[in-house]
Amino acid sequence: MNREIYENPLITRYASHEMAKIFSDDTKFRLWRKLWIALAESEKELGLPITQSQIDAMKKYKDDVNYDVAEAREKEVRHDVMSHVYAFGMQAKEAMPIIHLGATSCYVTDNAELLILKEGLELIKAKLVAVMDKLAKFALRYKGMPALGFTHLQPAQLTTVGKRATLWLQDLLLDYDNLCHLTDTLKLRGVKGTTGTQASFLSLFEGDGAKVDKLEALVTERLGLKKSFGVTGQTYPRKFDYNVTAVLSMIAQSAYKFAGDLRVLQNMKEMEEPFEKSQIGSSAMAYKRNPMRSERMCALARFVVSVPVNEAMTACTQWFERTLDDSANKRITLAQAFLALDGVLNLYNNIAENMVVYDKIIRKHIMAELPFMATEEILMACVKAGGNRQELHEKIRAHSMESARLVKTEGKENDLIERIKADPAFRAVHDKIDSVLAPENFTGRAEQQTEIFIRNEIQPVLDANKAYLGIEAEINV
Repeated sequence: MNREIYENPLITRYASHEMAKIFSDDTKFRLWRKLWIALAESEKELGLPITQSQIDAMKKYKDDVNYDVAEAREKEVRHDVMSHVYAFGMQAKEAMPIIHLGATSCYVTDNAELLILKEGLELIKAKLVAVMDKLAKFALRYKGMPALGFTHLQPAQLTTVGKRATLWLQDLLLDYDNLCHLTDTLKLRGVKGTTGTQASFLSLFEGDGAKVDKLEALVTERLGLKKSFGVTGQTYPRKFDYNVTAVLSMIAQSAYKFAGDLRVLQNMKEMEEPFEKSQIGSSAMAYKRNPMRSERMCALARFVVSVPVNEAMTACTQWFERTLDDSANKRITLAQAFLALDGVLNLYNNIAENMVVYDKIIRKHIMAELPFMATEEILMACVKAGGNRQELHEKIRAHSMESARLVKTEGKENDLIERIKADPAFRAVHDKIDSVLAPENFTGRAEQQTEIFIRNEIQPVLDANKAYLGIEAEINV
């Protein structure tokens, strides 16, 4: 680490080595060489005067990038692609005349970027599925454990701890579907020439448009994709970058929601993120157990959520066939969005696998609020026993208001049930109240919903992605 210059914390602290490697210069420049080889092979197959020995010379050096030569050349000519064409040619001397034949810079830069995005999306998908697997296991484990539900961050009807986890899963399932659509429809820029008209290739093939079409199909196939964009300017549509970052943003939104919920639950002491044996929560307050991983998730997710606005502006300002102000911007935004989300999913995987549930605190919070929620059940039971609904309703209202006042103003325990038990008007249900107050009576179909949702909607995803299950999260700090 060079401490004299700024180092990107996404690399040094948050993202995995695997994701950092995908967006590395080495990956990019090796892809450039792969693209030049695919182009030469396809042009040779269609009859252009390119020899097998020229292609063999290129293949010999496909992974041996002579960076010193390329960097020295770029200082001289101020053009990164032509510098690497020169450097490649200095190694594969026999092939120098045919490297990059008919192509424009965006043939390698844009096609390589799309291949890098594809690989990055696959890694995001792997980690997303791994999170879904861990949350599904958690949801099933706690599917029947009652918990206080909240609307408006105020106590509401009961749910279960497992059912709440399915809400986090539902968000991720939507993200997974969007991610799959994006990867399934990803296309190469293809072989289009300087302004997308394929004029240079039409000239190479002496006006034979069918061969130009075949060239693009061959190159696309050699690079492992099914399709290229039907039309482009000089670049692939920058709107696609917006689509990519929009999907990343959606995953980040889901992660932020989960981490925010967990931070509130940790404040309530109902649930907790993992806390290492020697971890320090505060430099001043030694007793603290801060939700630092969830907070970091939110911090990184916030950045990812913001990126699509940047890509939207890039898409807006691509005048005619292309402007260059996208280039420097893309070097920053796309890579950093992937690196940041990778860091988010590393944390999500770690937390989802090791969440702590404090069932006694959850029960305590339920019993502090349940008397209010049980009043309808008590009222109905009394009416069935011959009571007057209006009179009983007024008595429950009065008891509830007084009990709530004492809780809020004097800090006393909720004594609503004791008040009802002491009121002769409710004599008919005095011996039934305790059974009415069982929290399990108030969770509706939460447990069944959890089972059905995971069986019908989550398990098929897990079955289709078994290779991604059990991924270990890499957390550096």
